[in-house]
Order: sequence, then C-alpha cells, then structure tokens
Amino acid sequence: MIKNTDPVMVMGAGSIGDRHIRILQKLCFSNIWVYRQRNLPLQNIGSNSVNIFTNSDQINEIKPFAAIVCTPTTQHMEQAIYCIEQGIHVLIEKPLSHALTGIQKLKKAVLANNTCVQVAYMLRYHPLFQIVETHIQTKKMGSLLSMQCYWGEYLPDWHPWEDYRESYAGRKDLGGGAALTLSHDVDLVNWLSGSRVKKWNTLKNYSSSLEIDVESAADISIAYENGVTAHCHVNFHERIPRRWYRFAFEKGSMEIDYLKSELIVSPINASVHRRIIPDFNRNQLYESQTLDFFTRIDDGYFHESSLKYLNESELIISICQ
Repeated sequence: MIKNTDPVMVMGAGSIGDRHIRILQKLCFSNIWVYRQRNLPLQNIGSNSVNIFTNSDQINEIKPFAAIVCTPTTQHMEQAIYCIEQGIHVLIEKPLSHALTGIQKLKKAVLANNTCVQVAYMLRYHPLFQIVETHIQTKKMGSLLSMQCYWGEYLPDWHPWEDYRESYAGRKDLGGGAALTLSHDVDLVNWLSGSRVKKWNTLKNYSSSLEIDVESAADISIAYENGVTAHCHVNFHERIPRRWYRFAFEKGSMEIDYLKSELIVSPINASVHRRIIPDFNRNQLYESQTLDFFTRIDDGYFHESSLKYLNESELIISICQ
C-alpha cells in the first residue's frame, strides 16, 4: 500500500512538472524528489519543500516507487525505459514519444520488470467527457455516429515568461508540433469511439508566421472499425482561444465548450439540457489521474492495462506523424 511518505520522483520541472509537483503536495506526499538537468529556480514551488537533484545516478539511491516523466518529448522514451528497468512505476506525460523507435523495448521492459505504466491523457478524467462516455455506453440517444473537435490557441501566450521559440512545442528537435503537443483530442476520440482505428489521414499546416520549425496546425480524420468517424483540428497559431467538441448520435447530439466548462445535450423530441461546472479547475483532472495511477499500482495488476496504454499511445504517434 502506497504511503504519502514513500519517495516519488518528478523528472523535469517545467510548467507541467511544476503542476505535477503541486498535485503531489496537495495529496500530502512529503518525500518528493525532482530530477532536473539544469538546477534552475522553480516557478511556483518552494525549493525547501522538495528534494532537487541533477545526477541521475542518485535515482538508484533514492529508490522512488514511481516517477512522473515531464521532460521534453524526445527524452520520454529513454527515461521511461531507464526507470522501468529499475522497477519504478511510470506516469509519462503525453505524448509517449516523438517517434516509434524504442516502443518495443519499452513494452519488453514493462513485462520483464512487472511495472505499472500510464500515459498522461487526462481528458478521460474530465466529468463532462465522462458524461458523454456514459451516453455512448448506455445508448441513451442511440449509437454514436461521428465526432468533431476544435482546439485553437496561441503558442506565445502559453508561457508569457519564456521565449516560445525555445519551448519544446515549437521545436522539432524536442518533439514538438501541434499534432503531438495537442494530441489529447486524438486520444479522446479514440477512447470514446469504443473501437479500433481502421484508417486515418493527417494534414499539417506550416503557413503561420510563428518562428518555429514544426507545423502550427493539423487536421486529423479518423475512421473506426465500428463505422464511427472523427475529425480533430488542432492549432497553436490562433490568437483568440477556442476549444469545442461535438458528438452526433442517432437521436440527438452533445456539445462541449471546454473553455466555459459547459455541456449541452440535445435529444430529439425532448428539452435541451445544459450543465455548467462553475469555476472548474484543470488541476482536478491531474489529481484524478494521479490517484487512478496510484490505485493501479496498489491493485498490483499491471501488464494488460500498461500494454493497452502503450499500444494506444503508439497509435497516436503514428496518426500524428
């Protein structure tokens, strides 16, 4: 049984690493170790509240029960394999990697070392998407037919305190690009489809004036074996943020305005129903995800679910390439 005094490690302390550290602290974990390649000041975390180290050889001495990998995408695979070979359970920030190289080695390491692995696509824990998933499973409005997603933001606005040209999202050598960086939506439609992917088409857009060497937008169309289709548009060149989701059923539709935390359910021959989550805090998704990951570790059953996460993420890499 995991105790909040057990050592847990966060690899990387950029914005997402910072968020994971704060989540662990909220969950009352007191023995947090932060691996950094450069010992820069932490953004929102008191340096005396965590243990910072820069020499990876110390990992064997610390012996964390779990690691949360939050480094640039190109480092995920190597660091995940290293941790798994030490018997450390791993939560890997999305995407799993920028390329398919190393995935088979990662899977073999998981099987050989009996470790729990999960890729951090936290939209599955959003209460509004869970309502959609329930409607799909119960067929309250008949079968799901199609899905559409639209996610547009402006990369320089993500972290105003840093040069966007140096961020991993805008650099090919760090595994960036809109498709992989914003691949949450691809995972979401794959999860909600309830079916295997049959075929896909990905079209990338390089026309923005952003000073980056990766695509700033992508349109991804997916067909599933059960006949459901999906289209995802993602970009980080849009100055006015916009993020919405639409789900068409045989007997109605559902729409989510993510930025407003609003769900609209529109059944045919029935009243439209709206649900809004006031003051929704995105940290709730990360907290639920972390608790679920730790529960899986405590349950002690890893192989099937870990390989499922890895297979799904391998597919996402293929779709986004």
